Amino acid sequence: MTAATHSTLFPQVPDTADAVLDGLDPEQREVATALHGPVCVLAGAGTGKTRAITHRIAYGVRAGILQPSSVLAVTFTNRAAGEMRGRLRQLGAGGVQARTFHSAALRQLQYFWPKAVGGGLPRLVDRKIQLVADAAAACRIRLDRGELRDVTGEIEWSKVTQTIPADYAAAAAKAGREAPRDPAEIAQIYSAYEDLKRDRAVIDFEDVLLLTVAVLQDRHDIAEQVRSQYQHFVVDEYQDVSPLQQRLLELWLGERDSLCVVGDASQTIYSFTGATPDHLLDFRVRHPSATVVKLVRDYRSSPQVVHLANGLLSQARGRAAEHRLELVSQRPPGAEPVYAEYTDEPAEAEGAARRIRDLIASGVPAAEIAVLFRTNSQSETYEQALADAGVPYQLRGAERFFDRPEVRKAGSALRAAARFGGNDALLDDADDLPSQVRAVLSGEGWTSRPPAGSGAVRERWESLAALVNLAQDFATAKPGATLADLVAELDERANAQHAPTVQGVTLASLHSAKGLEWDVVFLVGVAEGMMPITYAKTDEQIEEERRLLYVGVTRAREHLFVSWALARSPGGRAGRRPSRFLDGLRPGSVTTAGRGGGGGAGGIERGVRGGAATAVGRRSRTPARCRVCGRTLTDAGEMKLMRCEGCPSDMDEGLYERLREWRAVQAERSGQPAFCVFTDKTLMAIAETAPDDAGELARIPGVGVRKLNRFGADVLAICAGREVGEEHDGD
Repeated sequence: MTAATHSTLFPQVPDTADAVLDGLDPEQREVATALHGPVCVLAGAGTGKTRAITHRIAYGVRAGILQPSSVLAVTFTNRAAGEMRGRLRQLGAGGVQARTFHSAALRQLQYFWPKAVGGGLPRLVDRKIQLVADAAAACRIRLDRGELRDVTGEIEWSKVTQTIPADYAAAAAKAGREAPRDPAEIAQIYSAYEDLKRDRAVIDFEDVLLLTVAVLQDRHDIAEQVRSQYQHFVVDEYQDVSPLQQRLLELWLGERDSLCVVGDASQTIYSFTGATPDHLLDFRVRHPSATVVKLVRDYRSSPQVVHLANGLLSQARGRAAEHRLELVSQRPPGAEPVYAEYTDEPAEAEGAARRIRDLIASGVPAAEIAVLFRTNSQSETYEQALADAGVPYQLRGAERFFDRPEVRKAGSALRAAARFGGNDALLDDADDLPSQVRAVLSGEGWTSRPPAGSGAVRERWESLAALVNLAQDFATAKPGATLADLVAELDERANAQHAPTVQGVTLASLHSAKGLEWDVVFLVGVAEGMMPITYAKTDEQIEEERRLLYVGVTRAREHLFVSWALARSPGGRAGRRPSRFLDGLRPGSVTTAGRGGGGGAGGIERGVRGGAATAVGRRSRTPARCRVCGRTLTDAGEMKLMRCEGCPSDMDEGLYERLREWRAVQAERSGQPAFCVFTDKTLMAIAETAPDDAGELARIPGVGVRKLNRFGADVLAICAGREVGEEHDGD
């Protein structure tokens, strides 16, 4: 165990700001103390990135440099945000906002919607899949369950990449996406889906970001109010940012650069959702003055596991591979990874279950073991094998711990006992906190011995046992703590979604395992056709599959088991072979691909302040100036108009109205809000400039390449006084 990845459940709050820095390595300390200007942290797996950034925030708050309410830390999952809030609380910085992008945007949208639009915010749909099903039915297109899920994913991808229905087919082809149905059909369903949402007065999760972006773009006063609230931003897992999330971040920031981003291009595994590492890799290009800190000291995994992880990336190709980090294990030597080949998948699952049973018998906690697979469809075989072996398990991605019915009920029982326990005969013989909790939870189904087998009864017992164990840890950390103190702790954890550990082997897909770690990891099904998956065709898709396996390997602390099956079912043709990613790494194999570029070492790179130098290939940026009075412009709305708000406008009112009428037609056709075509400010800028050609139009802020390609001909025709679609000589 190391300070970078393990701590007691209830550590003492540091006495001083400097005490917050205790135990950090030199690079982590650099992150924690770099509180001004843009900072980019390139953090390899297991290098303590969450520790570094939470200590950074806490140090800034405790030193009086950052006001807690002015800091917004954003990440991608509620679990990660909850963990961050829990750590900040333990460091004495409990007032900091740590949220997902969607959560932060939704709060802002709910608050500002009455002011920006009027009325209440439309209802947010929990699950869009039923709406997509209704949209498909309206289009007379029949989708099976798998196609329905995949089409829903295509709609989500389209929205986070800001692709309207009419552009879906071209955008999907350009991105190399494997469409689950004919692209024209998907575009039709997408359009019908947007119509249904509008008719039913509902919005989806992607709309939350789209609408927040629209409000901040169009309402300067609201944008300034948000910026006056949040003045310092931290973004975790920055390699997973989508274009839409990046746009929202830019609007939150405005012209400021008080931004710290953390990520690892080698852990980019969500490109199918629109995530791209380009924002991380181009950070120094956009911010030449940025401090770049590389974390490569791996505190999680043994040297043997780290060696395999580095070997996987050494054969990688592409831009992310060029920026890979060469990890250096900080742990003592451990066991070599174990490779196993089986005749078929059931035999592979049974082999894993036997090893797991033996590990538990030898003293390894079940909660410190995970079985990771490429697709969720592989789970059932391992569920059955573990159940047959009498091994408890839990499925990753199931209901949140504090949302489970038995946990809510147990919390109510503990709360009642804390209030009225003096009159409860059940507690008469319970003379300390753990025994009191055991007594109360015995009435909810907890027993000193677990029930036999698996299933719902065992899962409920595991939840209650997790609360019993938490009470024991709490009492050890805080002698003299009462039942009321524990209830308060549980309430805080529930608010932060900081759940205790449930005792059971974890079954999870590689994607859902991201951000987690275990003492023992079984990587199963590591065969061609599954890793890489069959539908990964392009070089980019193959490389993402390699990164996915890298994520799986780096989840292991001490023991790693890698296996594959030669056939799917007993008696089947043994035509499979181990994954190409293992070539040259597993015993007896040879490398089939050349080595990639050298890995990056750890360290610190300080940016050049004041614009004395620019990154290679970066266009020099000149200040935007008012075309009327010549004053330097800093406001985003004024920069879009290219004039001060108070300077006289030479806008052609008739042209502006014709552009607005055209925009309304385009919005109706695409099923998108009007601002998604062009914002009012952009239309005003076009009406003031009246561009003659595509070059002039492209220079207007808010146009961009995609909108120029889609709408440029129409806009130029309107500016020239022609009918849209009318041919002209082009003299």
